[in-house]
Amino acid sequence: MAYPKNLLIPGEEVVLDLRPHWWFLTPRALLSVAAVVVGIIVLAQGWEGTAAGALHLMIGVAILVTIVWFLLRLAKWATTEFVLTNKRVIYRYGVIGKNGKEIPLDKINTVFFDQTLFERVIGCGTVAMESAGESGKDSFTHIRKPSLVQGEIYRQMEEDERKDHEAIGRAARGGGGGGGLSVAEQLEKLHELHQSGALSDAEYEAQKAKLL
Repeated sequence: MAYPKNLLIPGEEVVLDLRPHWWFLTPRALLSVAAVVVGIIVLAQGWEGTAAGALHLMIGVAILVTIVWFLLRLAKWATTEFVLTNKRVIYRYGVIGKNGKEIPLDKINTVFFDQTLFERVIGCGTVAMESAGESGKDSFTHIRKPSLVQGEIYRQMEEDERKDHEAIGRAARGGGGGGGLSVAEQLEKLHELHQSGALSDAEYEAQKAKLL
């Protein structure tokens, strides 16, 4: 299911909408299949008697438990989303209760990924972000093609910064009203661009003087 459009803010577009990598399901799926196969083989032996009846019951319960165990994992897979928009990174999960985390692109400082050799082979890994938020660092596991996700996040960050820079430039020239931003908001954006290195000291002071 795609990320609900009614949860997007005005002007926001979904760039990536990912479910966890298939390896998220594989271990439990293999154990469930193995339990079913072993159970069928044992039941096919045709043992009789009280002990055999108790054994059959235990096998049946074990098969049921492993199947339910896998279905719970499947439900978690289906309700976990890693979403990248042109404004933020969104991570939502939860089968019954719903949990979520949002990181605005302009608050992200660094994005990096981590893969073991096996994860490189299957195209899976962990994406982590260092941001200016309270948590400081957030990691997201079982991400498909993490290096491509990292690159796309950086592209969206650069595009978001470019738009902010253009809006501030228009406001400073008196030609665009700052894209609807107040002077205080424009000064804050200008400061962020300066801190990030997008503006030199001279450019920052010149733009600041124009706004004031």
